[in-house]
Amino acid sequence: MGSGANMADPAQAATRQLLLEAAGEVFAERGFSAASVREICQRAGANVASVNYHFGDKEALYAEVLQYALRCAREQYPPNLGLPEGAGVEQRLQAFVHSFLLRIFDGSRSSWHARLMSHEMLEPTRALDGTVESEIRPIFEELQVIIRGILGPKAKPEIVRRCAFSIVSQCVFFHHCRPVVVRMFPNMNFDAGKIAELAEHIAHFSLAALKGLQSGLPPVGGKPSRQKRSSRNTSKERK
Repeated sequence: MGSGANMADPAQAATRQLLLEAAGEVFAERGFSAASVREICQRAGANVASVNYHFGDKEALYAEVLQYALRCAREQYPPNLGLPEGAGVEQRLQAFVHSFLLRIFDGSRSSWHARLMSHEMLEPTRALDGTVESEIRPIFEELQVIIRGILGPKAKPEIVRRCAFSIVSQCVFFHHCRPVVVRMFPNMNFDAGKIAELAEHIAHFSLAALKGLQSGLPPVGGKPSRQKRSSRNTSKERK
């Protein structure tokens, strides 16, 4: 019957939820290819036929699990972290970064969420296409709106996109490279307080870069803008 079968039946809804959680754990441990429907059903305490009944097949189950993991994280830590309407772009930038870090470092929910996404980044499946469109792209577009609010409406889309990638990269670095970071700095931890400090740093660092772009700062190693060169020539003539 596929996804959403008999969702009005509480028992069937409960079984579907158990399958999602069990599948998330197995996929996170073994990856999509090595995971078996039999093991997933054993962990969920469900009949092997229940995957086909609720989701259609293993691939459809995996796609649903990917979106479920990201949806849970977004609901718990929304990109604006509950900021009131009308909050400034600088506040929104810091809230976005803070929520992003909380989502990837959160240990209060099932630990399989982050491990599942790590597997998917290393070995992408066809399920990633739908997950990008339904869960990842909307959040990325929210970040681009914030950046455009700082750079101004005339900012080129490519510049806005690169800036968004740069901000996200700072966040994921600390998660993906955590084994190296903690070996280099054993006293460094990622508890709630430190995550808040890290979010503030990334936001302030990124804001300084964005304001540099806004003011026409030339690229590193690049030549000053024509206007600045003209100003320098004028100064020399006056001397």
